Amino acid sequence: MTDLESTPKTAAAPRSLGLPQATALILGSIIGVGIFNLPYSLAAIGPISIFSMALTTVGALALAIMFAALSRRMPADGGPYAYARAAFGNGAGFINAWSYWITAWAGNAAIVTGWVFYVEHFVNKGGITGWSIVIALVGLWIPALVNLVGTKSMGAVQLWTTIIKFIPLAIMSTVGLLFISSGNFTPWNVSGQTNVAAIGSAMAICLFSYLGVETAAVAAAKVRDPERNVPRATVYGTLASAIVYLLSMVAIFGTVPTGQLALDENKASYSVAANVMAGGGHWAGDLVAAAVIISGFGALNGWTMICAEMPLAAAKDGLFPRAFGRLSQRGVPAIGIIASTVLASIAMAVSYSGSSGATVFNTLVLMTGITAAIPYGFSALAQIKWRRAWFTRDALIAVLALFFSILFVWYSRNTGQDAWYVVWGPFLMAGTALLLGIPVYLSMKQGDVKPR
Repeated sequence: MTDLESTPKTAAAPRSLGLPQATALILGSIIGVGIFNLPYSLAAIGPISIFSMALTTVGALALAIMFAALSRRMPADGGPYAYARAAFGNGAGFINAWSYWITAWAGNAAIVTGWVFYVEHFVNKGGITGWSIVIALVGLWIPALVNLVGTKSMGAVQLWTTIIKFIPLAIMSTVGLLFISSGNFTPWNVSGQTNVAAIGSAMAICLFSYLGVETAAVAAAKVRDPERNVPRATVYGTLASAIVYLLSMVAIFGTVPTGQLALDENKASYSVAANVMAGGGHWAGDLVAAAVIISGFGALNGWTMICAEMPLAAAKDGLFPRAFGRLSQRGVPAIGIIASTVLASIAMAVSYSGSSGATVFNTLVLMTGITAAIPYGFSALAQIKWRRAWFTRDALIAVLALFFSILFVWYSRNTGQDAWYVVWGPFLMAGTALLLGIPVYLSMKQGDVKPR
């Protein structure tokens, strides 16, 4: 079989995303519900998590600058997959495509789990599991339907939800700073671990809030003038996210005592802080919860598209089943969208059958951190391989990005848990999902297209 015959025949996807939409894709993918759930998830570690967020921000900016440089060199659909495949061959390309695909659909399961926290601020306040699952399914499948309609509709939804979601973060990052009480920052570390271990554990969770720095590169085939717009969108989106992340985290931990943030009834921690700032009542918290619901919908909308883009790029090269490479009449990879949403639905439902509260959310978050760190690390290695000189900015940024990728994997454990399978749950889940890719790769290996 020739290379040409082995490549799935697909129509060209329309380039319907300009710089505003591409930047909104970055912002909308990064700012989902992760940041809005972080105070609840990190309350068991303490305000020292703010320092972890600062360090994670350094890593995220290094990744953003690296992806900006890589996208200028190779504005190819698939982003990290395309870089790894070009630098190290089809085997590495498949590993990255498979790992990133896991990150995308498992990340959607985590996003929708956190999204439910804020929906249940209004309905199902008792947290009845069956209804929580129903709410989560609605949150997964409406964005899937929006994406199936076409990229233009997705881009419009992404732009407006990004504008709305930025409002509570902007308010918390400015007005919220006026309500800080220094006493809420003590004790600094409540995890029972050393400060270094606590910082590392919190960093692994904080990474989830920055997943998405690469999404414009992944969707490069849908971006107009990608050599110019993908790098700019990547840097602009990440910088804007970083500013509001750091300031709002300081405001939340400084406004609400750590012990209160850890309570299950305070899962919607930004709403709790808004009510404190308003001097009581619940109207402020209701407005924030509504904005977070819209924010989560925007993130699910963007990530649903990304879920299908990596398999689409790999299928074009014969490394994923052909069905993932076919476009519908509306120009979208429908099989990838549907398959990813089904897998996210299963992961979400399974998570509700086990532990509850922060443990469920954190396990899914840490799993996606592991699977995201693989394509991040390979992208850094590709940048290092393509370096013009060791002491250029791009080479140094790549080394820093590789270092953070390794740290994210190392600390992706459920610390503070008694059962070993809960502690190592993220690794067990990620490892199982990665191993399932072996038979897929072996079955597709004979028909792959060699990188040029």
